[in-house]
Amino acid sequence: MRFNALALVASAIVLGACGGGGEGSKTDSATTPAPGGAGTPAPTGTVTAMPITGTTHEVKMIMDGNSYRFDPVNITVKTGDGIKFTTVSGPPHNFGFDPATIPDDVEAQLKVNMPAGSTDLEGPMQNTVGESHTLSLGGIKPGAYPVHCTPHLALGMKGVITVQ
Repeated sequence: MRFNALALVASAIVLGACGGGGEGSKTDSATTPAPGGAGTPAPTGTVTAMPITGTTHEVKMIMDGNSYRFDPVNITVKTGDGIKFTTVSGPPHNFGFDPATIPDDVEAQLKVNMPAGSTDLEGPMQNTVGESHTLSLGGIKPGAYPVHCTPHLALGMKGVITVQ
């Protein structure tokens, strides 16, 4: 009986710690995009989502056998263009950026330009073939920005977006 009571108390503690619902489970609205891709301002309050004003390019997310890749792997675009990431095979896929490789001023703009359902610099998961999400490069300064698919990062699904 003593063991059952101890197990019950331990279970309650674990469930309470993992259950969420309290203040700790709320998202930080300063870094979470609002529905429709128009994110809330960065902590400074000076960064707002920028629309696509140029060409929208497509990058396909593909699985060939045991190989996962972006097609094209490297893409060159202009500030103001957009990139539509489309799942062709082998879902789930997404696109994301490592904050360590993105300058602070670009990171803030990328965060607010990410599509709805994104978390910081990680695009939403695409679980079905044909699903796509579009990233705006409005307000992104020229540079090379490494991109990856989170579920397939360890399998080498990486690329580079070069903004001119």
